[in-house]
Amino acid sequence: MRHGTEKAGGRVAQEPVTVWARPERGTRGPAAVHSRAELTAVAVELADRSGLSAVSMRQVAKALGVGQASLYRYISGREDLLDLMTDSAAGEIDLDVPLSGDPVADLAALAARTRTVHLRHHWLSEIPPEPLRLGPRSLDYLEYALRAMAAVPLPGQTKMEIVALMNALISQFARAELQVSHANTDRQAAQAAYLSETAAKGDHPHVAAAMADHTEAGPAESPHALFERAMHRVLTGLVAPSSS
Repeated sequence: MRHGTEKAGGRVAQEPVTVWARPERGTRGPAAVHSRAELTAVAVELADRSGLSAVSMRQVAKALGVGQASLYRYISGREDLLDLMTDSAAGEIDLDVPLSGDPVADLAALAARTRTVHLRHHWLSEIPPEPLRLGPRSLDYLEYALRAMAAVPLPGQTKMEIVALMNALISQFARAELQVSHANTDRQAAQAAYLSETAAKGDHPHVAAAMADHTEAGPAESPHALFERAMHRVLTGLVAPSSS
């Protein structure tokens, strides 16, 4: 939805207005009987059950038992729904956990809690990434992450980039974990056998050495342990050297 502003020559320029900057309910037509929170809950339920592709204005209206046109009293379209859904999920991340003062440990712990929400709502990794897709709860999340880095001598823009990179990694790890959990085990076994056989031929000595080290390391780590180790290593490289 866009609001018009008059410019020189009598022309009206259309400026974008996010869902957060507009009134909760429209002022025209019959009195609104639902809320954005209800629309959001229905959209999240649809996505949890059938994936992000199942979320449409038509399907949300059908679930609420109203006409599709009535939804435009609350939101301007599907993008607003995605904004609301993303922010709702962000609200499930516990931000009441006290900070320890160790930026790497605090960010890694925040990442672990965020991963849990991504695994609960598998569609989050399907949301088209937009740097400014931030609602009230998402801003609270960003504030918490930046507060964890308050003592780190880095520019604010760099800290914002660290949070963005952390969130991108969380999304990718969650997506990979969900895909593995639903993967064809026969196909996985065939792929592993091919990799081992190919590496053993001697044309890829570094791959073979890495695989040997991996085998000698013992049983595979749980997805949670792998995530925590990888995230801690990445965050240490991004944050710790500059905080010393």
